[in-house]
Amino acid sequence: MGKRTGNGKKSSAKSCRTKRKQARRHQPTAAANSHYKDTVFRMLFREKARLLSLYNSVSGKHYTNPEELEIVTLENAVYLGMKNDLAFLIDFSLYLYEHQSTVNPNMPLRFLQYVADEYSKLTASDNLYGEKLVKIPAPHFVVFYNGIKAYPEKEELKLSDSFQVQEGSPALELKAQVLNINAGFNEGLKGQCRTLAEYMHYVDKVKMYAKDMPIDEAVGKAVDECIQQDILREFLLRHKAEVVRMSIYEYDEESTRNAIRDTAYERGVEDGETKGKQKDILWLLEDLGSVPDKLRKEILEEKDNEILADWLKAAARTQSVEGFIKSMRK
Repeated sequence: MGKRTGNGKKSSAKSCRTKRKQARRHQPTAAANSHYKDTVFRMLFREKARLLSLYNSVSGKHYTNPEELEIVTLENAVYLGMKNDLAFLIDFSLYLYEHQSTVNPNMPLRFLQYVADEYSKLTASDNLYGEKLVKIPAPHFVVFYNGIKAYPEKEELKLSDSFQVQEGSPALELKAQVLNINAGFNEGLKGQCRTLAEYMHYVDKVKMYAKDMPIDEAVGKAVDECIQQDILREFLLRHKAEVVRMSIYEYDEESTRNAIRDTAYERGVEDGETKGKQKDILWLLEDLGSVPDKLRKEILEEKDNEILADWLKAAARTQSVEGFIKSMRK
């Protein structure tokens, strides 16, 4: 790889790429999930030049050569049917970026699972039982939030907050930085990354027009207007049809989740449909993290509508899957 502008420090991406090639010879390849829906955010930033600009804005670095960055996103890591993540190597470090339109306190746990898979691939050809210390890229975790719920400009989420027993110095910790990219938040960051700023202009247009017209019309109008105003113009001209499809899917998914969460209490009391309650409970829980198979089975096998109504209300109020399980057992 090349050298970084400013200090001439060599990137680790070349050595990591070699390890990944070796790993593919030693491990069976996980089949990519062909059923997921991409997001506009991920589609934009999987282009190296744009991703490098975003990285520079977040880190304060000044890389100029996109080839110094190696994208290593896991293609089989899917959340709620959509891929929101980006993973890449640069400067002896591994960066995991996630885009979210919902508040999710379980991001550190999800990042832990993700980074464990990445490290497994990177070290597949190394002797982890030998006397030589195996070097791995240092991890960094960032979430870009643009949901409708109020959220601080910046927040740090910690894995240790999920521990049932809180300790002064936990043996395992993972910290994730959440950056609110809605209008009025982190404007300096968006000012340094034109693509991020223009992406949010597009998102805001979709949300504004969707208040008064069907979502397909709102998306189409937002896309056409952005092209006219030179907002993501080249990207939208090249990928217009795909962006429209993805945007409609994203908006529908977000609107449905918010509607379920906001009305879950009333529906839990009034709706007598067993399957509907089961589906809504699982949807709310999946919005918070991974649902254990045992819990999923218990919910789907429960036929008492009064119990399901209580669970639905609990799922709407809880902040984590673990919290829901505790409320079930009371």
